[in-house]
Amino acid sequence: MYRFYLPSKQWLLLEPQLNASDTYHALHVLRRQKGDSILIFDGAGNQAVAKIIGIEQRREPQAILSIGTHVTLPPPTCELTLVQAVPKNKNMDLIIQKAVELGASRIIPILTERTILKNMNHEDAIKKQKRWQQIALEACKQSGQNWLPLIEEPIELLTRIERLIPQERQLLLIASLEARKDTLKNVITRFPNPTAVTIMIGPEGDFTPQEYRAASDCGFQPIDLGPIILRTETAAFYCLSILSYEFK
Repeated sequence: MYRFYLPSKQWLLLEPQLNASDTYHALHVLRRQKGDSILIFDGAGNQAVAKIIGIEQRREPQAILSIGTHVTLPPPTCELTLVQAVPKNKNMDLIIQKAVELGASRIIPILTERTILKNMNHEDAIKKQKRWQQIALEACKQSGQNWLPLIEEPIELLTRIERLIPQERQLLLIASLEARKDTLKNVITRFPNPTAVTIMIGPEGDFTPQEYRAASDCGFQPIDLGPIILRTETAAFYCLSILSYEFK
């Protein structure tokens, strides 16, 4: 059944409505009509079958819904956060799509000394954040994921690393190409049942020694991803796959 996002506040209204964009997609692309049913979710674990009962004609049409009994899926037992160095071109789009499918609860894009994009003004950062949040939403629609991850505003790692300071029962990991590191398997064995795990993935040229020191000071443990040097997007998928399997 076709899936659409409906914010939680809409579920409480007498006549909840799809936005104009989703209405157009439902009526003109998917050929849904009055009386047809669709699947809706709110990004906070709730899902329900809804029937299109009318079309509100404003400047742009909006489908009016009747929402049936909803099902609430429990939140993840372990929150996965991906701290990802922003790669070149549109590879960040792919990383966000796959991170949603692999169960990431939060994604924090970072700018490092060796990313192509090293700094960003606030206006551009907000534009990137909104675009990536929309990509995450579309990935939820496509994949059946009912928990919408939060995509945070891109930050410069060294100047804003305090935002990554650990919380209780949180496992902090950083994928490392340096000599002093441990295997992911060993780290997981030593730290069972965390409530949250954060994995930091660097750029193609790796983190600088200063960035490694800053991460270590915040409690990040360096981990080895094996003898083959992975592309930054591959490293993100690899780590999220293992962490999702182990802790979710």
